Parts: sequence; C-alpha cells; structure tokens
Amino acid sequence: MELRVAVTGCAGFIGSHLVDELLRRGTEVIGLDNLSSGSMSNLAKAKDDEDFTLIEGDILSENDLGEMMADVDTVYHLAANPDVRVGISDSQTHFRQNIVGTYNVLEAMRRKKVKKIIFTSDSTVYGEAKVAPTPEDYGPMIPISLYGASKLACEALIASYCHVFDFRTLMFRFANIVGRRSGHGVLHDLIAKLEKDPEHLEILGVPPGTVRSYCHVQDCIDAMVSVEKSSRERVGIYNIGSQDVMDVRSIADMITEEMGLGHVKYEWTGGVDGGRGWIGDVKHMQLSIERIRSEGWKPEMNSAEAVRMAIKELLAEKRGKG
Repeated sequence: MELRVAVTGCAGFIGSHLVDELLRRGTEVIGLDNLSSGSMSNLAKAKDDEDFTLIEGDILSENDLGEMMADVDTVYHLAANPDVRVGISDSQTHFRQNIVGTYNVLEAMRRKKVKKIIFTSDSTVYGEAKVAPTPEDYGPMIPISLYGASKLACEALIASYCHVFDFRTLMFRFANIVGRRSGHGVLHDLIAKLEKDPEHLEILGVPPGTVRSYCHVQDCIDAMVSVEKSSRERVGIYNIGSQDVMDVRSIADMITEEMGLGHVKYEWTGGVDGGRGWIGDVKHMQLSIERIRSEGWKPEMNSAEAVRMAIKELLAEKRGKG
C-alpha cells in the first residue's frame, strides 16, 4: 500500500468509506472534493486524522488538481456526477464532470509524473448485456444512458494514457453499491417516499421492477484495496458485485418491514420504454465476479444481506444514530 495517495470525490458515499479504510491502514491521504454531492459529515471521522488533508476544490480546476498531486504515488479517482437520471434533462453534466474531469485528472498526473490511477467505473458501461452474469470481456458494450457512456469514455481515456504515458490502472465496474452515507439510489428514494406517505408507495416501472445485484459498501471497499495489493497489470479491469440479484418489489417489502409499516399499497408507474423506471434504466444487471474471486476476494454478504444492512444503516442515520 502506498504511503501517500490522492482521492478525488473523497467526501462522497464511496469515497469517504475508502478514505476511512486507507487511513485505518496507515496511508496518508490527500482528498479533493467540491462538496456538490459529497458532505463534510461523511468525513467526520477522517477530518480529525493527522494523516488526512482535505482540499475543497474541483477536478475541473487545474490549480486544485496540481495541489492535490503534490508528492503522491497513486490517485483514486472517484469524483463524478453519480445521478444516472440527470442525463435525461441535461446532456452536459456527465460530459463535463465525468469525461472532462477525468481528462483533467490524467493531465495533472502526467505533469506531476504520477503513474498509477484507480478508477471507479460502473455496470452501466455494459448497457443491456445479453450475457448474465456479465464478464469483464463482454462486448460490444453499448451504454443506454449518458452516465454509462461517460464512464466508458473515461475507461478508454485512462487505458490510452496507460499505454502512451506508461501509467498503470485498476478500473472497477460496480454493481449497485449500498450502505450508510448513501444519498441517492433506490433505497434512499423508497425510504424518502414512505416517510412522506406511509400508506402508499410509488415505484417506478412495472412489477417486479428492475432486477440487479447489490453489494454493501464495506465489501466494495474491501475488494478495491484487496485487488490493489495483488494486481500487477498495466490495465486491470474488475467487476465488483455479489453473486445473486434482487428485484425492486423485494426491496420495497424489506424496507416496509424494517420501517414497521403494514398494508402499504404499491403503486407502479408503468415505466417507459418497455417497463424501464426511466429512460436509460437497465432492467436486468448481474456482473460476473469470477475474475476478482480468482484474486482471492469474495463478498461477505449476498444481495439480500447487503440491502437489509444498508436499510438498517440508512434508517439509523435518519434517526440520528448513524
């Protein structure tokens, strides 16, 4: 493990958990975040650690990136706009914050002679895969959302910099990651709706809803740091997820149970484009994790266990116990 690393998006959901784990392992961390979707509360533990430095800045700023890159060995690049649906109403957001931002990170690395980048990609790069579980070498990859397209473009940029400028990279394609500090996603949305109306629950799409793999954030972080220690590839690409799936109706049942609600009426919207929750929504996603398992990692929780733990954590946070 490197002694001094940079983390973009350090105050976000996954980024803040990564920072905590790196600090626990004795790594010095320089974090960069503009706090647009991240939160200082996510860094409550890290901010008091003498090995952590926060730069309130933006990956679109050359000066901020230059400051972050000083004397670091590795960049963990997590900063991105995480809202898949925003691309429907604003086609610029994912281009600027994800693609241009990643290009800026790579250019700052090149100038500062930082040679290793660890990038968090996403299952949406595969689009509507015809093979499930979907392996890393599946193709052709045809994203159906601007978010998925932006992540795939970022992967291509990073891979090219590795070959042209002698960088090394690990790129992790995530299933749905859940857990405390999450500020968006199906669990967050359904809980918020039930808090407003405990008797009726609007669910996007058609029954039983989208079917996907879910991975708890702690399993996700464990996978990242585990493979970072073992992989020696120039360009290493790994799926991170679980070995099973859950549908949205089962998640809704679990949430109502954990909230102690009975007789909630589910009201399905009917969805769009053949039952998707929204334009660009992938109806079925399950990633193959055989490759990362061959490196010695496997998730501690299956999808149902991860989702239930995340629901408990999110509800505890809302009650002030997080």
